[in-house]
Amino acid sequence: MPTVSVGRDRLFAALGRSYTQEEFEKLCFDFGIELDDVTTEKAIIRKEKHLDDAEADEDEEVIYKIEVPANRYDLLCLEGLVQALRIFVGLDEIPKYTVVDIPTKSMIKMHVKPETSSVRPFVVCAVLRGITFDEARYNSFIDLQDKLHQNICRRRSLVAIGTHDLDTIKGPFTYEALPPTEINFVPLKQVKSFRADELMEFYKSDMKLKKFLHIIENSPVYPVIYDKNRTVLSLPPIINGAHSAITLNTKNVFVECTATDLTKAKIVLNTMVTMFSIYCERKFEVVPVEVVYSNGKTSVHPDLSLSKMEVSLAYITGSIGVELEANEVTSLLSKMQLHAKQADSSDGLCRISVSVPPTRSDVLHACDVMEDVSIAYGFNKIPKTKPTSMTQGRQQPLNQFTDLIRLEIAMAGFTEVLTWILCSYNENFSMLNRKDDFKTAVIIANPRSSDFEAVRTSLMPGILKTVGHNKDHARPIKIFEAGDVVVLDDAKDVGAVNRRHLAALYCSSKSGFEVIHSLVDRIMEVVGTPFIPVDANTGIGDDTGYHIRQSNEPEFFPGRQASIIFKGKHIGNFGMVHPEVLAKFDISDPCSYLELNLESLQ
Repeated sequence: MPTVSVGRDRLFAALGRSYTQEEFEKLCFDFGIELDDVTTEKAIIRKEKHLDDAEADEDEEVIYKIEVPANRYDLLCLEGLVQALRIFVGLDEIPKYTVVDIPTKSMIKMHVKPETSSVRPFVVCAVLRGITFDEARYNSFIDLQDKLHQNICRRRSLVAIGTHDLDTIKGPFTYEALPPTEINFVPLKQVKSFRADELMEFYKSDMKLKKFLHIIENSPVYPVIYDKNRTVLSLPPIINGAHSAITLNTKNVFVECTATDLTKAKIVLNTMVTMFSIYCERKFEVVPVEVVYSNGKTSVHPDLSLSKMEVSLAYITGSIGVELEANEVTSLLSKMQLHAKQADSSDGLCRISVSVPPTRSDVLHACDVMEDVSIAYGFNKIPKTKPTSMTQGRQQPLNQFTDLIRLEIAMAGFTEVLTWILCSYNENFSMLNRKDDFKTAVIIANPRSSDFEAVRTSLMPGILKTVGHNKDHARPIKIFEAGDVVVLDDAKDVGAVNRRHLAALYCSSKSGFEVIHSLVDRIMEVVGTPFIPVDANTGIGDDTGYHIRQSNEPEFFPGRQASIIFKGKHIGNFGMVHPEVLAKFDISDPCSYLELNLESLQ
């Protein structure tokens, strides 16, 4: 869950009163958030630099770190937090957000070129006029953008926010996609002009921006926004231009959000303008911008209208377990910033008509309304009741079977390990002497690092890495793991399927092939499957038991490996690990390895 850091004194001043820490913790609990930590700005810096707390200054500003729900984007800044709490305690009314009513021909225009559809197809815009910044407001404005980028924007991959001083640029604007060699501008906080491809190289050493480069780096065209004079506003989702940078003296702010997801772009734009329209000359008023697409379609943003829904009173009270009248429910919903009234009913059922403001994008269903009633009523006030029916929980059969197998292998002298389900692409293929057939592995589209590029199709990479990182451990090393692998499967609605595998490894100065072979026999013995040799004449095994036959897997040493055939089906392999594979994982001793599909043994 995201954490918002706010100055205690500024927070209390905005709330209109001071609280003791206990009083504020109670207010947070009642509202459904949590005071996570109390610190100071200098203490945070000292912690980052590993300095002694003895240097603390009593006059340091106290910082409250408040944990908020991940879907409450309106609480990610001081302005939204204060507004929600003041309405909750009855100090303020729910604000009415309005879009300035101006003719379409007088609106600022954003023209979208067709080339953008291949890289980042959507853009929405708005203007905040007559805004007044001070240092605290400015910092909050920038901080909200960063938090939205990390949260709903999914690190700018879905949405990227650009904010500009409207008085330094001139509309109409154009949203284009051009080859990087044709884009040239001075980026934010720089004085030198860069070509877009040069800029990508420049930011590869920037700790903050380098993690966003992959979003467009391999695209033949980069998205870019120009004004009427061909001044670059931004190169989304990487950086804004220095020419239109926001300052404390900015009075009119142009907000643009480019996106691959239009719905999220609208939510992000609404959050930005509603939170900071409080500082506009005309409070809670936003100037619209018309977006014109190349096919002639147009749209006007932002849309700050109320969304409406009707919720049965019986559903609300029945779910909470408290008898409430309609007027009580509407009063409680008002505390949570939801306009509510009793709806007209022709069928005799009592319903609550709820109008959801643009700040509450998290309210999508009747259960969200019910949850807000619960919060406003107070969870601690809801009486505890026993369930009307009794149920008995139990393990899933596969998990129960896995636990029994784990116990048996542990009793055989093996130590259990737990490794990541994600691995690098090379670890899953080339380091195991395997080739990618592009039909097996799930590849991560935007990996956070090179260590997590693919979902493992075998437990082998994790097991070998464990040994490679424990070279100083006494020999023999006997380890095992029971865990899931993931493979592509078109028959599944998500396109992939989990499979429960078991792997074991023996590492010592000698190969220990006989140790792994005996472990296979022990596993089959405990599942009640007899060993039935292959018929010498036909070469076919009995389908009632198991047998082994020679295999030729690239990760194993030729001639020292075998397939496990269980009731006529291939369920796994074991053998000596190939020396080339061991060398790639920096293992100097010979190893024998077993891996099989546990689900097949049930």
